[in-house]
Amino acid sequence: MDSNVSSNSTGHGSLVSTKIVIAGGFGAGKTTLVGSVSEIPPVSTEAVMTEASMDHDDTSATPGKITTTVAMDFGRLTLERELIMYMFGTPGQARFWFMWDDIVRGAVGAVIVVDSRRLADCFDAIDYFEKNQSIPYIVALNKFDGELDYTVEEIREALEIAPDIPIIDFDARDRRSAGGVLKRLLEYTLSRRPSQPELVG
Repeated sequence: MDSNVSSNSTGHGSLVSTKIVIAGGFGAGKTTLVGSVSEIPPVSTEAVMTEASMDHDDTSATPGKITTTVAMDFGRLTLERELIMYMFGTPGQARFWFMWDDIVRGAVGAVIVVDSRRLADCFDAIDYFEKNQSIPYIVALNKFDGELDYTVEEIREALEIAPDIPIIDFDARDRRSAGGVLKRLLEYTLSRRPSQPELVG
C-alpha cells in the first residue's frame, strides 16, 4: 500500500485504512502487541531460536523466549467502525534490518516498543526513525512484571527523545492497554498534520 491513507466507499459510509509499524529491539514485545490487538489471527514469522542465533541475541533478560521474528508480524484492527489499521511488526535483530525500508514504506507512523530493562536495545530503532523524519513515532514502554525499572522522564533523558514525542507505558499482553498505544499514535500523527489527510480512492 503506497499511499499513507486510503479509503473505500461502503454502504455504511467511507472506510479508511492506514498502515503503522511496530518496531523496537529484540524481545521487547512487538509480536505480543500485534497479537493482543489483532482482530484476525496475526501473521507471524516467528522461528525457533537455534544455538547459533542465541550467540547473537541476548536472552538474559528474557530467559523464556525461544522464538524470534525473522521477517515481520502482521495484524489488523478496526477502530471506530470506519478506520482499519494494518500493523506491520519489524524484526528486532540487527541482521534483519535490511528489511526495514520495505516494511516501513507507506506507513503513517510507528510505535517503538521498549523494554526498560534493556534500553540500549532500542537505540537503533529510535535512530532509524529520527533520521526518517517523514514518519512520526511514539515510544511505548512495555511493563514486564507489571512495572518499569525507570520513570518515563528518566527514560526520555536516557534515550535523548525530544519533549514533544509521546512516551507511554503499557502492557503488551493486555488488549485494552495495547489498543491505547495505537490510539495514541494516531492522535499524535493527526496532530502533526496541518490539515486532514487527502484520501485516495
